[in-house]
Amino acid sequence: MTTSTPALEPPDDARRLERAFRCAALDPALSGVLLFDLEPRLIRPVAGLFTAILGGPAGPPAARIPLGAATRDEDLWVTSRLERHRDGIAFTVAPGPLVAGAGPPPLAVVPDLAHLSVAGMRAAVQLIGADVVCVEQPGLRLVDRPRARWLAVCRSEDSGRVTPHLLDRFALRLAVPGLRTVPEGLSSDSAAPLGAFAATTEEAVTRVQEILGPGAGPRRSLALARLARALATLGGQREVTAAHCEDAARLIGLRVTEPAPSADRPDSGEPGPLPAPLPHPGDTGRRGGRSNRRRRPEEEQPLLASGPAEGVGSAPGAPLGMPYPEDDAVALREFMPLRNPWQRRSGPASARGAVVGTRRAHDLRDLALLRTVREAAVHQRIRGYEDFTVAPVDLHSNLRAPAPERLLTLLLDHTCRGDWDWQDALTPFLQWAYTARAALHVIEVGGADAADELRAESFAARGVLDPRLMTALYRPRGRATPLAHGIEQAARTMRQAFRRQGSALAEAWLVVVTDGRGNVPLRASHTGRLHGPVAARGIEDSLTAAAPIAALDRGRLRVAVVDAARRPYGELPFALAETLGAMVVEGRGDHGS
Repeated sequence: MTTSTPALEPPDDARRLERAFRCAALDPALSGVLLFDLEPRLIRPVAGLFTAILGGPAGPPAARIPLGAATRDEDLWVTSRLERHRDGIAFTVAPGPLVAGAGPPPLAVVPDLAHLSVAGMRAAVQLIGADVVCVEQPGLRLVDRPRARWLAVCRSEDSGRVTPHLLDRFALRLAVPGLRTVPEGLSSDSAAPLGAFAATTEEAVTRVQEILGPGAGPRRSLALARLARALATLGGQREVTAAHCEDAARLIGLRVTEPAPSADRPDSGEPGPLPAPLPHPGDTGRRGGRSNRRRRPEEEQPLLASGPAEGVGSAPGAPLGMPYPEDDAVALREFMPLRNPWQRRSGPASARGAVVGTRRAHDLRDLALLRTVREAAVHQRIRGYEDFTVAPVDLHSNLRAPAPERLLTLLLDHTCRGDWDWQDALTPFLQWAYTARAALHVIEVGGADAADELRAESFAARGVLDPRLMTALYRPRGRATPLAHGIEQAARTMRQAFRRQGSALAEAWLVVVTDGRGNVPLRASHTGRLHGPVAARGIEDSLTAAAPIAALDRGRLRVAVVDAARRPYGELPFALAETLGAMVVEGRGDHGS
């Protein structure tokens, strides 16, 4: 039994943040700070507080390096400069912002760790907590100690999507869902740290193991011990005590248990409790730990007897503020998250993908016109020209997220499923989408919980690991089947994908799972009202809506109809496949009714 003291939460989350940032600035081994459930509007002021601590009370704030879904290796490791020399102009290669050696340590800011690019994840795994980094780039070879600090933000429900290989790099983790404001200035109540780190004692090591419990990994034990050492150093102490370990545990939100009695410690030297005597062969009353003697009413004990409080959780150091939410997260992860998928490129990469921001232009391709004009308008009065003038320094280009080169569109007719598990029929297509990192678009018709049963519903996802896909695959069936509206949405999705991505879309699949029995005309789906008898109007409208899909680029688009094999009218899926120009895949072997 483990007893625990009441959790002593710091009075202010902002105070916790400042203490954690000071520890990260002091010890390079604590360079990674991960905040869970931080409000997006607070990312900028929190990063400002961290950069002010890194810069020191008298120095300038540290530089910030934003990292996101569009971060590339070229943005992190190498910087190209155009310089004038005596014999002309030449390019020089210099270390990038992550490994630059001048000024205070830079701060890499990741607003959403679950959507960080592969290049950003590889940089984080390579730099956070490392002693030495080796950069091998064209024109640059560098071996140095990493100086950058990292500040990442992640939602607790997204922690299961991030690889543990990356999460383990962040030694400092704080759950700050209740943080509302961040102080602009730094507090001056911190003592000046010593010139060297405080010495870690055997007492501190034992206390760290007691707080975390036997199931904690070595990285978490090291992180808590280093945090306790940083707190002791900031407090001007020369040795790390058990109190520093408890203070560090409370700082990151861990429950602090009472220390074990001295008799339980391995180095106490005192004899432990005697083992229980072995049962005798004839003593059947104690065999199996259960007594056969019937208890009298006066001997029975109450079920909820009062006693000392017990810690909640499987381990003594159960998380109170959830600094490790990935332990309980149930989510699918990618098999090789640090490796780029095989790509077949056509055209410049900068002109593809959704626009996620702007940056200064390096050439005249893909200019962000609105940002360019706004930047030029700011300087018109200073330049003093009569006409509106755009200078080269005003030019900005679009910053785009990587565009998927493959697309899987699923049209799911829930009314044809019944007790049939269609996941086996869809597995080859889902495996292809997973292997190719294809984008996913799901269209549903006939769901029981649809907002409007006369219309189809759809959603777009980054891939097949989106948790909404499993919910869609097992959604209960409803009454109406607006199949024509679903096919019309599928045709619109394919046309938009080919028009938006152009030749960058290398391959696309449209998979329709249906029995072909549409009982909602297309006009009823558009107007939201059903007039008169339907008869075969829903089926005819489905075939009419499918005809434009057959005219799309069949060199890149492939279509399949999964036959639900329902009787009667078992020929309807084949008629739909003929109109779509699709192949027919057998759904279930036994024909249902």
